[in-house]
Amino acid sequence: MTTRPSPADAPGVRVRDMALADCAAVAEIRVCGWQRAYAGLIPSAYLDAMDTAQDAERRRTHLMAEGGSVNLVAEAPDAELTGWACYGPCRDEDVRPRSAELYAIYVRPDRVGAGIGRSLLGEVTARSLSAGFDAITLWVLKENVRARRFYERAGFRPDGAEETFEAGGACVPEVRYTRPLGPATPSPDIHP
Repeated sequence: MTTRPSPADAPGVRVRDMALADCAAVAEIRVCGWQRAYAGLIPSAYLDAMDTAQDAERRRTHLMAEGGSVNLVAEAPDAELTGWACYGPCRDEDVRPRSAELYAIYVRPDRVGAGIGRSLLGEVTARSLSAGFDAITLWVLKENVRARRFYERAGFRPDGAEETFEAGGACVPEVRYTRPLGPATPSPDIHP
């Protein structure tokens, strides 16, 4: 299991591979993250119906399945999990052949802005480059201005692709962002 200290902007936080024992905490981070970040963007009935126990079971199933995704957690000095990221090969057929995709990244709502997201994204970037990927893509809610600013500060740019998904009877628009990787790519150390 790889464990690395985070950048100086998240002192004491370590990013490591996710374990089965982390599934309940990751589910809580993910569900609370959705409920906080997507309030007003996704119908409240859909967000209110999200269940951490069901999500934890999905996390366990995904983690035990052999596949191309990698799950990482950010851990505070007291061993409390403060963030989660998942990435793997890009699922879109219209992108560069050696592209990774950031499937998800969430930070405990009370820890947003503490550098945890930057730490997770930095580890995803480093591991993707090490694995031979030459770009990273991600999908973000079109109206999620805070997340879009976060990704743009990290060097991601919209590539023109858009799609929608259904949540609680509403069509929610997303835009795709991409970032090239390589020696000349700016550091993921992203400060406002």
